Formats: sequence, C-alpha cells, structure tokens
Amino acid sequence: MSTSADYDSPTTGDDRWRDDRPISEQGENVCVIGAGASGLCAVKNLREQGFGVDCYERETGVGGAWNWRHDRSPVYASTHLISSKPFSQYPDFPLPDSWPDYPHHSQLLAYLERYADHFDLRRHIWFGTEVVRVEPAPGDRWDVTTRSAGGNGAQRTQRYAAVVVANGHNWAPRLPDYEGLSDFTGQVIHASAYHDATQLRGRRVLVVGGGNTGCDIAVEAGQQAARCWHSTRRGYWYTPKYLFGRPSDQVNAGLLARRLPRWLRQGVLHRLLRLVVGDQTRFGLPAPEHRVFDAHPVVNSQLVLHIGHGTVRPVPDVARFRRHTVQLADGTEVDPDLVVLATGYQPQFDFLDPRVLGVDADGRPRLHLHAFAPGHPTLSVVGLVQAEFGVFPLVHWQSVMVARWLRARSADPAATAALAARIEAGAGRPWHDAKVTDPARRWFEVSHVTYLRALQETLDSLEVAAR
Repeated sequence: MSTSADYDSPTTGDDRWRDDRPISEQGENVCVIGAGASGLCAVKNLREQGFGVDCYERETGVGGAWNWRHDRSPVYASTHLISSKPFSQYPDFPLPDSWPDYPHHSQLLAYLERYADHFDLRRHIWFGTEVVRVEPAPGDRWDVTTRSAGGNGAQRTQRYAAVVVANGHNWAPRLPDYEGLSDFTGQVIHASAYHDATQLRGRRVLVVGGGNTGCDIAVEAGQQAARCWHSTRRGYWYTPKYLFGRPSDQVNAGLLARRLPRWLRQGVLHRLLRLVVGDQTRFGLPAPEHRVFDAHPVVNSQLVLHIGHGTVRPVPDVARFRRHTVQLADGTEVDPDLVVLATGYQPQFDFLDPRVLGVDADGRPRLHLHAFAPGHPTLSVVGLVQAEFGVFPLVHWQSVMVARWLRARSADPAATAALAARIEAGAGRPWHDAKVTDPARRWFEVSHVTYLRALQETLDSLEVAAR
C-alpha cells in the first residue's frame, strides 16, 4: 500500500521548495479541482465546515460538463436529463417547480450558475486555471501546481491541507481500437464531437454504442439522416421516460419507498416494460442478458418507435472496418459515410501519480465509497459515481461527508481512527446490489439507495466522533 511518504521527495532540505520551485503555504485551506456540479457543492460544503477554499477551474465559467460553451462538454443541442427533477437537484437548492420533469441542458446550466451565486461560490474559484500536478507533501499535505489554461504562463505551486478532486468523468473519450479503422475513408467521430443534428442530415450514419448517448444520437439520425444503423454489443432494457403518466424513476422510487425486495421490484419492472415496450426482440433488438437494475438503465422513449418506423435499423457489434464499409459481427456489411462512436468516457487524473489513487490497468482508482484514497487521508474524490437515478443528491451528501471528515480529522485525529481503518479495509468495494455487466467499464456505478445508506452510516460515525 502506498503512503504519502512514498512520494514525498522535495529536492532540497527546505520544504518550502520542490524541484527548484518555491512553494506558497496556504495553511489549512483546501484545494478543490473543478467547478462543475461536483466541485461547486464541494466548495459550498467545505465552506460551511469553516474551511478556506481555492477551487481551480480550467474553463471560464462554472458548470463543467453541463456548460456547453466548454471545449470538453459532452452535451449536444438536444440533451435533456434522463433523471427527473427530484433526483436531479441538490437537496438544499431545489429546481424550480415551473420547470419540466426532464429539464434541458441549458436549464441545468442556469441552475448551477444560480447555485454558485446563491451560495457566493465564485469568489473562491480561479477560472482559466488548470492543475498541472498534485504531489504529496510532509504532514499529509499537498503541493498543487497550477498554470493558466492552455499551457501559457509560469507555473505556481501552493501547499494545501487537503485536496478534493472533482474533475468529472465525462470529458476524456474512450476510443475503441477497431481493425482497419485507420484505412476507412468515411468520417469517424466520437460522440463528444457531436453537437447537433445538422451533422447527420442527409448522410448514411452508423451509431456505435447502446448507452443513453448512443440511443439519443440514433434517434436524431433516424429523423435527419438518409439512413441510420445502430450497433450494440448486447441487449439492454429500454425504459421509457414515463410510466403511468409519471417519470419512470419516480415510479421506481415509489416501489423502493414500499420497501419491496429487489427481486420483487425487478419482477414488477420486467412486467411493466413487457407491457409498455413489448418483446423488443420483435424489433430486431437483442434480448437483455441481465435483469433490470443490474446495469445503468437506458432511458429512451423514442428508439423503439423509430425502429418500428424503419428509420433506425438495429445491427450487431462492429467487427472491423474496411476501406469503404464496416463489417459487423454477423458478417454483414454496411456502408456509412459517418460513424459516431458513442463509446463512453474514461475517468482521468493526469495531475496525480497513478499510484496515489491506486489506479489499475483498467483506469480504476482504489477508493472507499468512491471518495477516500487509502493511505492519503487528506485526498478525496467527489462525483465519481453513476446511479440508476440522478447523481446530484449523491454528490451533495458525498461532499458533505468529505467536508465533515476533514473537519473531524483536523479537530481530533484520534477520534476518526476507526473510520480511517474502515477506509483502508473498504477500498475498492463495489456499492451496487448485483453483478454489473462489463465491470471494467461500469465500475463506478452504484445503487442509489445502497450508496446513500453507506454515506449516512459514515456521516453518523463522524457525528459520534465529533462528540
């Protein structure tokens, strides 16, 4: 197991310098990396615990992935939430009642901007500043090196009492390495480069990927493209946004509120989907290989409709690319002139030595509760979760937990020893209720209720420690 001492190696005997760089001491202040949805609530909850905070954001505004003006934003013109309002808001800052059940991405950005203004967070954010390195320092502190975004200007190193990483996990595209891809004469883009339907109009489009983004783009291609193929590797459960006139996640939440066991909730949802969607194999879609809730849901009310209309044709996984065509796993070939790879994103922590977070060959950090890094009690990650409902409530309570942990530890380290031992023992434990398909890609999925209960148990432990 790695500890701070393994990396703590200033080049001189004076700990005010590291590698010939002067270090500016920031006392008990905390550094937050990123001013998206996770970073904003981390700043707010750290401030409420009395910490001074410096938040570094490489872009010029708040919102992270939800700010479509940012180069790394994955949102496209038609993006709406797939979780309804009760699960898409911070518990202490509700979305407006007048907004629709599933707000547009521009509305969510406005919500985040109002959140930042309401809690006076902007004055703690250094915009246009990127974090270059985060390095352990003596006494469980951290040296954070920053520079102006774009690589211009001198670097500056400051020493903080703690670091909270909230840089998001939907900005670094995961690109598959298909045989023959480099020889293909058509255009190939990742979904991160998709902005609006004009890119699809009149073209022969192959959309690769069965997640929510892939399904959304396939639907738009079905409306705008001359032809659309939708390639998926496996079968999925396609959940409509409404069941019985209510948002489907609220229907599921109602079943949870009645404390029905998981197997019974799965049975009820299976019957409902059979009733509402029908036998999806009839539409040429593969049957799901997992039960509902065993993987992140695909929430889409229109894909089956467009398949039924013949404007979207479901096809198997891609086997290889040829010069002018794409061969599929069943041996058939299609001839798109545009391929959209909706193949997801890979979390990245370029500013940290991979050993600090225990990152494995699949890019998975070894964390307790997806937040705490063993051996580094003053380093936390916020927002590295994905749930069947929205993540805003989870991120809020996760950042509350981190803030209270740092406060309790600074006030009385001995009182938090039991939780520190739990962090060491629980690192890497999954927080979902069933075996998730494709664990190498879905390792940060959590079950909403299971994870919230674990956060509550930790918060209760911290409250006891603080007495």
